Amino acid sequence: MPNPKRRHSQQRSAKRRTHYKATIDTLSTDKTTGEMHMRHRAHWVENKMFYRGRVVMEKPVKDEAPAEENEA
Repeated sequence: MPNPKRRHSQQRSAKRRTHYKATIDTLSTDKTTGEMHMRHRAHWVENKMFYRGRVVMEKPVKDEAPAEENEA
């Protein structure tokens, strides 16, 4: 494996690391629902998954069953 012949200076390492920085995610408003969401990501609104303004998937809603049916 090749190794550096001499040690890199701290300044040289710091220059390289200046380009690593946190960025704020870009948000968009969905034209269909009006919700804010991250760009290029699907998002849930009222048990429906939207992507690019279209419904991609729906989450089935479970019916509320009574807690105690066999009380006899």
